[in-house]
Amino acid sequence: MTRTTTSTGRRVGFKRHLRLEFADGGITYLIEEGAVTALEGSCAAPLARLLDGTRDLAGVLRDAPATLSSQEVAAGVRRLAEAGLLTVHADHDDAEPVVLAYWDAAGMHGSQVLEELRGKRVELLSLSQIDTAPVADAFQAAAIPLSSPQDSRSAPADERADLTVVLCDDYLDPRLAAINDDHRRTGRPWLIAKPTGTEVWVGPFFVPGDGPCWRCLADRIAVHRRAEAHLRELAGDRAVPPPPRVSLPVTIASAACTIALEAVKWLGGHRHPGQRRVWTQDTLTLRVRHHEAVRRPQCPSCGDPDLMRRRAHRPVEPVSRRKAPGARGGHRSAAPESVLERYRHLVGPITGIVAEITPDERGPRFFNSYRSGPNLALRARTLKGLRSMLRSHSGGKGVTAVEAKAGALCEAAERFCGSFQGDECRISGSFEALRHLAIHPNACQLFDERQYAARAEWNSAHGPLLHIPEPFDERAVIDWTPVWSLSRREHRLLPTSMLYYGAPGPVPADSNGNAAGSSLEDAILQGLLELIERDAVAIWWYNRLRMPEFDLDDLGDPWIDRLRQVHADLGRQVWVLDVTSDLGVPAMAALSRRTSGGPERIMFGFGAHLDPAVAVRRALTELNQAMPWVVAEQRECGDPDLERWLREITVEQQPYLTPDPHAPKRRRKDHPYVFEPDLAEDIASIQATLEAAGLEVLVLDQTRPDVGLPVVKVIVPGLRPFWARFAPGRLFDVPVRMGLRERPTRYADLNPIPLFA
Repeated sequence: MTRTTTSTGRRVGFKRHLRLEFADGGITYLIEEGAVTALEGSCAAPLARLLDGTRDLAGVLRDAPATLSSQEVAAGVRRLAEAGLLTVHADHDDAEPVVLAYWDAAGMHGSQVLEELRGKRVELLSLSQIDTAPVADAFQAAAIPLSSPQDSRSAPADERADLTVVLCDDYLDPRLAAINDDHRRTGRPWLIAKPTGTEVWVGPFFVPGDGPCWRCLADRIAVHRRAEAHLRELAGDRAVPPPPRVSLPVTIASAACTIALEAVKWLGGHRHPGQRRVWTQDTLTLRVRHHEAVRRPQCPSCGDPDLMRRRAHRPVEPVSRRKAPGARGGHRSAAPESVLERYRHLVGPITGIVAEITPDERGPRFFNSYRSGPNLALRARTLKGLRSMLRSHSGGKGVTAVEAKAGALCEAAERFCGSFQGDECRISGSFEALRHLAIHPNACQLFDERQYAARAEWNSAHGPLLHIPEPFDERAVIDWTPVWSLSRREHRLLPTSMLYYGAPGPVPADSNGNAAGSSLEDAILQGLLELIERDAVAIWWYNRLRMPEFDLDDLGDPWIDRLRQVHADLGRQVWVLDVTSDLGVPAMAALSRRTSGGPERIMFGFGAHLDPAVAVRRALTELNQAMPWVVAEQRECGDPDLERWLREITVEQQPYLTPDPHAPKRRRKDHPYVFEPDLAEDIASIQATLEAAGLEVLVLDQTRPDVGLPVVKVIVPGLRPFWARFAPGRLFDVPVRMGLRERPTRYADLNPIPLFA
């Protein structure tokens, strides 16, 4: 066979990052970095020898040996091309072979990339304190000319730089807002990078009209800067000085090369998912991570800032939603594994809504207690408050680790979406002016007038979750937010500050009725069950009622048997009280105390569900979630009420914590339950029960468009939170209605120990 070159300039051959090795038996090996491909068949070796980059397709057909038909040659070339093994070799390829091989390895035509790069220019804009010479040198080595911002701005629009590279020392530098706005206005792409510090950041590329903008990214980064936000709040008008500069010449040089590499790949047309992410390298450990930047549809720069406001005016209508097979933990619309997979991008220390999900290592792994970042329900207005927030974590529980991880993610999303961000629907006015639509906050808070009178002394003795606000002023002009009444099928109004953590206003928000789920119906059901659970627990706790024990053996659950053994191995006893209220929805309180000597360190967990077996499991898993605090023997946890409880309380002092010795044990049959395969049916059933008791059901959809995981706040005015709220109502009436008291408990005889959960 004679080698013949052609003059079309479109020669076909194997990609340059592949080396051919011919072996006995007609097998041809293609060797590349980290992989080997074998080509078999009678025509493999002869065809491979023809594809050396010196022939066009016609030349390959012409020079093929007589043993190969033109159909076999054409089919072989087609299969190799479809496998991504071939490229086009151009006559004007004058670059070094290793350069062309790099682009071939990237899945591109090296010749076309080099042609694409000819004439490309980059504008370098620095907000950093570092010398930009290493970055300029890196671009020079890549043969990409740089232009200054002044040159770019003075040039005609069609002659401006193809890409702007912006260097900064902090991705939250406020000067980046103007750069973001300018590039959005002109439609120019830009790459952000932080070459300083022990952790180098590069990316993402911001392309106007395609993906997130800088403000989308900045809003997510700010989530993880709670301490800095606290400092800025304390500083007021004074600027908070930046941290000291930290860098080595070699770390800056390394970052400069990475910046230039990413810019060159992007200019050459190479696209990969990492260009939508923040690439970070810890220069101390060399750990590299990628953090996905997510577009926020409600972003005030690149999205619709009125999106949340408009959503608030829509009805919240549950629809038919089938329960997922095998979705343990409370009849969900999706299994925990699928929830974690779908929303795993929400976890991350830079662009996630929570930095990480980690197991609590204090105590046996059986507890399946997982933590997912600071509890945003606590507000950090003081240093003490900041410490409390950073110590108190959102968390998850479950029979399995996967259930607990999914629960931890859902609770983090619940609190993130329930935090005030400024784009919520707000209607300004006083209660007096809006009383035709507004619900008085006292109907939900349920503080007694005597509690307001003693609030100063009470607040000084208890943690922030138990604080009593000032009495509500009906004439004060405040912000109100619409909530949808499932009962009246119309919008009502509640104070914005009562619905969103951190919103300005006189009525602070709490976690009562906040819930996240794999669907809107899932979240609504969980919110309803939580309200019923806490109402039942409050009635039991503050009246110090003796309630019957639930017979755990009746459920025949091996996991419960294992739980009791784990607690027994720790020298502890476990039991469950049936604290179901007049509403009839099974509600349980699981308790554990030390019996091996010393302080009893009693801990508890609560659960409610239409299925009594699920209610018991929920109470027990919540008990396990709290157990790490107990077994760790920590003396200080930031909550004075919890510290006193673990240090001082015994069941002998508080007999209501133990089963009523005169009541028979409750069993599953005592709670008639028929499984419904549809979540909407469960919602309708509970709604009917509440309305029959004269209660109204309200829902606020708090789902954030950039999060996607459904989050709601369910409100049922009149149901009692489990914190110390002593206004007249169910707290006093239900025990009499259920025959547990002959007359209402006197205010002075209520349990003086507040629930601190």
